[in-house]
Amino acid sequence: MKKEDLIDCHNRIAPYVHRTPVLTSRLLNKMVGAELFFKCENFQRMGAYKMRGATNAILQLTDAQKEKGVVTHSSGNFAQALSLAAKSLGVKAYIVMPSSAPQVKKDAVKEYCGAIIECEPTLKARNAVADRIQSESGATFIHPSNDLNVIAGQGTVCMELLQEHPNLDMVIVPVGGGGLIAGTALAVHYFSDDCKVIGAEPFEVDDAYRSLKSGKIETNETTNTIADGLKTQ
Repeated sequence: MKKEDLIDCHNRIAPYVHRTPVLTSRLLNKMVGAELFFKCENFQRMGAYKMRGATNAILQLTDAQKEKGVVTHSSGNFAQALSLAAKSLGVKAYIVMPSSAPQVKKDAVKEYCGAIIECEPTLKARNAVADRIQSESGATFIHPSNDLNVIAGQGTVCMELLQEHPNLDMVIVPVGGGGLIAGTALAVHYFSDDCKVIGAEPFEVDDAYRSLKSGKIETNETTNTIADGLKTQ
């Protein structure tokens, strides 16, 4: 992915997403002995950065693809993001959600007109049901994180941060499915001269850390964390 791709993506999604604020805290600065900047994507439409990637992915579809809709599997935030993005763009969204997903997130998906298909709470079940829906409807599958258009959209978060604060020493990024940190790494590569990217994840949901250590994709045996947005299996 080139620098121009991120710039084009940022321009493409601008009419549909918020440019969220960057806030600071003197108290937290004092506690850690550093100057912190918080890119507040909790103020994004539907409450998370995933609106960016979902919107970009749909905007990149052909008219014929849009007519048949989109499908994804998600336990929460990307389900909401794709549903809202699809609603905003007049596209049907099929959302495969595990039966264990929080009811508040199911309700939000319904509010955004996403068609929920529940499945067993396993990755194998999610993939199987999503494949079936795709086969039956002709909808385009959009992966919550492992999709270049989604990654580009998520990368605009850090792109905006660096536009306002170009001399950062490091960016600390939560790691769930990996889409945000992948996009962040691209943004830092293209828009910063000397900035490190640090991934952060819960102790008991540390599949990214273990994958880097072993050199192969690891999965989580548990999703025991209060950070429900990082419970990727």
